[in-house]
Amino acid sequence: LVTQHAPRTWVPQRRVTSRPRVGTGILRIRALAHLIAAVDRSKAEPDPPPDRPSVPDAPAGSTQKGVASETPEKPRFDIAHAMANRERACERVRHLTRHLGATDPSDERDVVERNPTAAGADQKIRLAPGGGAGTLTVTDNRTGERYDVPVTEDGFVSATAFKAIKAGGDGNGLKLYDPGYMNTAPCKSKISYIDGDKGILRYRGYPIEELAERSTYLESAFALVYGDLPDARQLREWEETVMRHSALPVPVIAAIEALPHDAHPMGVILAGLNALSTFHPEQNPALQGGGIYRSHDVQDKQIVRIIGKMTTLAAHAYHRNTGRTPAHPNQTMGYAENFLYMLDAGLDPNHRPNPRLAKALDVMFLLHAEHEMNCSTAAARHLASSGVDVYSAVAGAVGALYGPLHGGANEAVLKMLARIGNKEAIPAFLKRVKDKKEKMFGFGHRVYKNFDPRANVIREVAEEVFRLVGRDPLIDVAVELEKAARQDEYFVQRKLYPNVDFYSGLVYRALGFPPEFFTVLFAVPRAAGYLAHWRESLTDPDAKIARPQQVYQGEWLRSYPALAARPPASSDSMWHVQVSNASRRRLAGGSSSGKEFRPSGGTASGGGGRTSSFAHPPRDVGLGPAFSSGVVPGDATGGVDKLFHAR
Repeated sequence: LVTQHAPRTWVPQRRVTSRPRVGTGILRIRALAHLIAAVDRSKAEPDPPPDRPSVPDAPAGSTQKGVASETPEKPRFDIAHAMANRERACERVRHLTRHLGATDPSDERDVVERNPTAAGADQKIRLAPGGGAGTLTVTDNRTGERYDVPVTEDGFVSATAFKAIKAGGDGNGLKLYDPGYMNTAPCKSKISYIDGDKGILRYRGYPIEELAERSTYLESAFALVYGDLPDARQLREWEETVMRHSALPVPVIAAIEALPHDAHPMGVILAGLNALSTFHPEQNPALQGGGIYRSHDVQDKQIVRIIGKMTTLAAHAYHRNTGRTPAHPNQTMGYAENFLYMLDAGLDPNHRPNPRLAKALDVMFLLHAEHEMNCSTAAARHLASSGVDVYSAVAGAVGALYGPLHGGANEAVLKMLARIGNKEAIPAFLKRVKDKKEKMFGFGHRVYKNFDPRANVIREVAEEVFRLVGRDPLIDVAVELEKAARQDEYFVQRKLYPNVDFYSGLVYRALGFPPEFFTVLFAVPRAAGYLAHWRESLTDPDAKIARPQQVYQGEWLRSYPALAARPPASSDSMWHVQVSNASRRRLAGGSSSGKEFRPSGGTASGGGGRTSSFAHPPRDVGLGPAFSSGVVPGDATGGVDKLFHAR
């Protein structure tokens, strides 16, 4: 909570619980600094000459020879391992310093006042967003009128305030044109915070690096949905409840199994989510009334259902392509562990996934759980504003994520790395990128103008996965590409840094997932973020049904002409619709009426040059090229006879 302290400053309330969190962080920085110093000292100390081994002084009463035989040889310092530890320690110091604002770890004054959700990395208080409250004076040079537009203490202006600015014409006020929502906030939220210039991402105020190191996906999902991290009892109850709701209704499984075996996994997820909405009519506002979601119990039930069933839907989507049946959910396992179990156990109930791989996947889930007002999350809130049931809202969000511009970027990174092939080809590739002949995927972000904080964590996850399942040769290409790009002034000036997609595809490929499944691994954890925003929107006092404006540029007014006197459409029309071979085969057959019809659009020669014929020609109504090969209206339904008898 915050209170206004000065016209342009926001001050957090005193948090007694902040001292242990910040104090621990400062102590951790000190410990890491000692480790870095120790490694540097070891680098500076020369190794003893090989022909004169270093031995300790002999104690009194003993000979040097005796001591040498009884004292073990001093272990040689592993400088390579120490340097790797030093690099990790430096990276951790940077993360902790950025989030705690501890540029000087010895300065612990007023640490109780530190705000873990501070917008700035080096401020103990949150500066006023957008400069704070006030007014914006607008002068309309068309009329000379001046308008005072209020600026709120949250640093925004109301878009509807500009409707008062009018200059004659049609009498309507100004509209704000913002395709892509580049600078439009459709809601106020407390769920996640991003500072793209500083490379900061926080869930409910908790730094993403700290959550990835110490938390789990389900624990962080609880914080996203309900606002705070749970205590031990709440966490145990939450995990048990989510896992208890992981099974799918049998008819939902049947609906999934009715889909083509080569259906895209995201299409399977969408089908499953929409099917689930029909199996829970007791929560559907269209059936129970718009106030059904005012019940905390009803909200909770749908939240645990969706989070619990997302991995089961994903397992069925995975095995829809393999032809196998996933194992039934194991409710005694963790979230990511159960997902791997459903994929791999088959008929072996005693199968146990590798715990380190399960942990790696859990970290990946945590990193993708929420990311503020992105395309799919905005879609979820947009749909929820209509009062639709939560399954349909989440399905709509997953549908937005399905798009390759949103959820498919990591697959594009893999294809790019494969095209590069090896480290030696990187300079030529970067030159083609700078010459606008290639596009470099995985670098840059719509929000982050600094390093994506999730990318560092995923790189560490990748190394852990490769140690267990083998090293993907493309990881060396990725590391060298990142290194070369970060040293190239072209990319540095444009603030193009690796984002979360750069390494995630390599991790998923190493875990055995096909590229078309990557977006599913994005959708499964992001359900927590969708649900957090859905729940927040239910109590938003400013929430209204989403109804954006448009800038109309079409024809102003036209009269309706008679069909006979109407010229062909000049702006656009339907192009040739290809007729399938199955339709040609069906239409090549005769009819029980014995009547035949020869298509005017051409002939098809059979044996002996005989022309094929068709039953019941359509009336001459000027059918276009779609029917030039003899296709008749109604051919897909087989109701051709009835159609033309009726005519």
